[in-house]
Amino acid sequence: MHKSLPPLDAAWDPTLQTDDGEEYCWTPLQLAARGGELENIREILAANPAAVNDPPRGYYGQTAIQAACMHGHEQAVQMLVDAGADIHFCGGNNFQRSALQIACGHGDEKVVNILLSAGAKVNEVLSKPAHPTHGSPASSVVVTRYNGRTALQAAAERGHEHLVSRLLGLGADVNAPPSPTAGYTALQAAAGGGYMTILKILLQHGADINGASAKYKGYTALQGACLRGHLEIVDLLIKEGANVYALGGIYGDGMALHAAAEKGHVDIIKRLLAARADVNACSFKGRKGQTALQSAAVGGHDETIQVLRDNGAVGRTGGGRFLFP
Repeated sequence: MHKSLPPLDAAWDPTLQTDDGEEYCWTPLQLAARGGELENIREILAANPAAVNDPPRGYYGQTAIQAACMHGHEQAVQMLVDAGADIHFCGGNNFQRSALQIACGHGDEKVVNILLSAGAKVNEVLSKPAHPTHGSPASSVVVTRYNGRTALQAAAERGHEHLVSRLLGLGADVNAPPSPTAGYTALQAAAGGGYMTILKILLQHGADINGASAKYKGYTALQGACLRGHLEIVDLLIKEGANVYALGGIYGDGMALHAAAEKGHVDIIKRLLAARADVNACSFKGRKGQTALQSAAVGGHDETIQVLRDNGAVGRTGGGRFLFP
């Protein structure tokens, strides 16, 4: 009996587990690919070559090659590629990433090499945007899936510097927009992760420092750095012209100052105020705006509230909500 293996979320959260009852959703080849069971893979493909592209089943389903990439089974990936696996398939209900996007998120260069040699597309082009974001460099790449990532975004999010450089050298779109829900541009992903070197590489390749955040559950590059407490990245982004008033967050109605206040990052708040952020600026979605004071109170940060008060913040502290994911 196959031992239980984690769902697709395990690419980003290795603590997640499944129980044995979920295995019925998987074909024998998909299970063998997850486990890197080379002999089983050979036997199944010899008996049924078409099984290599059986579609995923169930909520956590993956194709065989997605499963092999997810768990870093280099030989299994090569075997499946040789058997005609569809390396561009993006189905399944968890992040729906292609084999290359999965491998880049893991930082597995050997698997990435196999996929690129087999013709994997660095830029997954789903459709051309009808209305490019105003003021942002045009991009032909559209990521429509929940929590979707391009290969470059996936590599930047996980801090895989060498893969970022390699993908850019192969023509990866540095300004591919985020997926509408829980997505990030490559620069936003690097800023939120605190990856300074990757951030600089992306900027050198023309990354838009003020690229719009995802419609839901996203943030701008500056907001991501503020939210995660990356002071040096905040300094660099401000120096390079990041907009302190840009909107982002769970519902697209928070600013960088709200993000820093929500997490209690006092030093970053001081940097933002020095960069002329309005201490009393309100979020703009809905009928009621929210101040940084209210964001600090929601997070339970008394020192932050005092710092904001000392710098001229006025108004109540109650009635706020979390604005950032």
